[in-house]
Amino acid sequence: MIRLIILSLLILLPGSASAVEPKLVPDVSQRQIKIQTGFTGARLLLFGAIIYPRGVAPTGQVDVAIVLRGPTQAITLREKQQIAGIWVNAESNDFRSVPTYYAVASSRPLNKIVDAKTAAIYELGLERMQLSPSGEIVGAEQRRFIQGLVDLNQRQGLYRQEDRAVEITDNVLYRAYLDIPSSVPVGTYTAETLLIRNGRVIVADDNVEIEIQKTGFEQFITVMADKYSLLYGLLAVIISLGLGWLAGVIFRRV
Repeated sequence: MIRLIILSLLILLPGSASAVEPKLVPDVSQRQIKIQTGFTGARLLLFGAIIYPRGVAPTGQVDVAIVLRGPTQAITLREKQQIAGIWVNAESNDFRSVPTYYAVASSRPLNKIVDAKTAAIYELGLERMQLSPSGEIVGAEQRRFIQGLVDLNQRQGLYRQEDRAVEITDNVLYRAYLDIPSSVPVGTYTAETLLIRNGRVIVADDNVEIEIQKTGFEQFITVMADKYSLLYGLLAVIISLGLGWLAGVIFRRV
């Protein structure tokens, strides 16, 4: 709240903005999200101000879209089919650049504020993400795999599109909430804010980064598995054997 008041005061200062285009001043409620035991997710507040030339906000409709992206990864999506009562892997498709997390919030439905070309350029919307599928499967089959990948991530809460989630006050201040699920991957996330008017993206600002990282015991397990895989495997086997032996002793006494 204090930051919003400061930002609103900055808007009134003469010469605080460019004489050509407006300027975005974005921020986020948390720059770091730490995943610990019992982590159930988080809720991010993304907010900011629009600084106009001469400090005068225009009349008419102004829209804001905020896109939060996680780090990308290459994955292989496999389709399972039931053959003779057994589920087996059938067709598969490779994707070279898949966001581990993608969420877009907008002040109005995206198809009401930008056309298809602009949405594709800025990857606005779940159907506009550039996933870089391989050329092995094309046409309707490729689209089916893309829809399956998006649907899978949506059900896990990792992909979301929220229309009318951005609140704009007096065409100057804006804010939106985005939920981070407990299954969110670690890494550096980038929040991009777009100022849109008359179907045109006036300003695009992506200088807000959020670090999601594991801490405590979860971080210890991750480091062991990544850097000391052999030792991690041996410890896992020893612990399993020890627990099995302990369970046997307990049941023999009962």
